[in-house]
Amino acid sequence: MAYTRKDVSTLTASEKRRFVNALLTLKRRGEYDEFVRLHIEHYVADGENGLRTAHMAPSFLPWHRQFLLELERALQRVDPSVTVPYWDWTRDRGVTSVPWTTDLLGGNGRRSDRQVTTGPFAYAEGNWRLNENVTDVRFLTRDLGRARDPIRLPTKSDVEWALQDPVYDVWPWDSTVGKGFRNKLEGWGAGRGSVSWRNHNRVHRWVGGAMVGGASVNDPVFWLHHAFVDLLWSRWQRRHRAHRYLPAGPPARDDPQRGRVVARHQPLRPWDVTPNQLEDHERFYRYG
Repeated sequence: MAYTRKDVSTLTASEKRRFVNALLTLKRRGEYDEFVRLHIEHYVADGENGLRTAHMAPSFLPWHRQFLLELERALQRVDPSVTVPYWDWTRDRGVTSVPWTTDLLGGNGRRSDRQVTTGPFAYAEGNWRLNENVTDVRFLTRDLGRARDPIRLPTKSDVEWALQDPVYDVWPWDSTVGKGFRNKLEGWGAGRGSVSWRNHNRVHRWVGGAMVGGASVNDPVFWLHHAFVDLLWSRWQRRHRAHRYLPAGPPARDDPQRGRVVARHQPLRPWDVTPNQLEDHERFYRYG
């Protein structure tokens, strides 16, 4: 039976508490750090050799759909009532609004070192040490809105720009493509700095701190952000029912992307599941 992922702004006090407690339990058991490690291992740039699955590739969306499902299943082994809520960053845009409350994710980092000092994931609480990281920092950091070089969260029109594109992705299937829904939502653009970050990428930069880079899973907001990204994919699917995940088949033998991207019926490492099997999420969950 399918369960419902809720808008984080609609969660009751009990639902917030259960979600936080389940995350802290996974952290205490060491299971949460496995998710951080997995994302670091699959955060591969265009310029590196080998298969790209999590980012800068067509499989960005199904890979994170499966990643969310794996986390959700782990949470539900702790508390069967828990689901991952989504954060609609086109609407809840303030640095003190949901989800940045003391009863949920805590607030912004302090000015001196960007350390988060409020909420259940604050280092001083003793429950959230960063064990898997790309730096030596062991406490959760945030820089909401980037105080020194401000940027804004994506807007509804930014999202609509992506949703309007009927084609899922285009060759060369990487961060350089200017067409296709996948990269318009993932958000790799031309130029340098903030002008080049769109939608998904811009949100990571707006949160800042731990959310920038391969170890972004260290901030629990990662899951709420990607649940909304997944919801946007489902909206695109409903709007463009005749269009599906691309590429449908592997690139040709002489194509430089051969062996670097996942086709519709190929498995998404590290799981034995294909994009084709993940296109219909309603057998698992729906969005409320």
